Amino acid sequence: MSHHTSPDALIQAIALSRRYGERVAVDQVSFEVAHGEVFGFLGPNGAGKSTTARMLTGFVRPTSGRALIAGLDISSQASAARRLIAVVPEEANVYADLTVLQNVLLMAELHGVSKTQRLTRADELLEVFDLQERKPQKGRELSKGLRQRLMLCMALVSDPQVLFLDEPTTGLDVASTHMIREVIQRMNRERGMTVFITTHNMEEADQLCHRVAIIDKGTLAAIDTPVALRGRVSSLRSVEVRFKQSGVKPQDVLTQPFGKVIISANGFQVFDPEPGRVAQEIATRASALQLSIESLNTLSPTLEEVFMSITGGIHGSH
Repeated sequence: MSHHTSPDALIQAIALSRRYGERVAVDQVSFEVAHGEVFGFLGPNGAGKSTTARMLTGFVRPTSGRALIAGLDISSQASAARRLIAVVPEEANVYADLTVLQNVLLMAELHGVSKTQRLTRADELLEVFDLQERKPQKGRELSKGLRQRLMLCMALVSDPQVLFLDEPTTGLDVASTHMIREVIQRMNRERGMTVFITTHNMEEADQLCHRVAIIDKGTLAAIDTPVALRGRVSSLRSVEVRFKQSGVKPQDVLTQPFGKVIISANGFQVFDPEPGRVAQEIATRASALQLSIESLNTLSPTLEEVFMSITGGIHGSH
């Protein structure tokens, strides 16, 4: 991707760098996020993931480089740029002494939402996040999952153009996780809201994000759609077969050379860059040998496997 500024980019990182003394936390990171994109930002701990997110949202000043929101520099045009964004930090910090409704109304007021609009918007959002019944409850009485949902209400009440989420579902119960993911997708689909998510959760990134960037040791290691990233690591593609009979070995049904094999009770998994070819041969030979196949699947690597191979978490990648 070239670093000229494109008109439809809502977030732009231009050679962003951050040093702490001698340590380079983020090194010349450049990317763009388009209007209406759900963009995932992944990386191991200490890779510069949160530092980058904090530079984009104006909490940390870049040592060099620039961060733009809708063309506005977050450092030099801070108040104008900040009006367009909402940030949900990892630790949901709602006001403990205010009720659920008061929390949302306060946020609306701080963001200059007009008096006439505040209540309507608050109500709408509390409805969306299934917090209507909780309106009179104090912030401190809420579970972590409910606090996180309330934080999202508070972030969305200003109707931001870009929503920044830091690890939005880490440590939450299944129901809250599911709801938060669903609402993010809905806001994006229905309102065209642009969403920037830092996450450890590969399944979440895979499910939610149009594109994903992987940062490793302060530099951008990869940026692409989840599908394309999975396609990159062809050595991790495989075929998994289960037979009705037990004890069938790969060499019984494969004549051509094949890669790594994992044997299971009633079948096996073969790793091969061309899983389609392998699957075809298995099917043809099995029927010639009158073996009955219970299931035959070609598998792509998960985003997690791709991430591990890119960041050197397994079989020491460069």
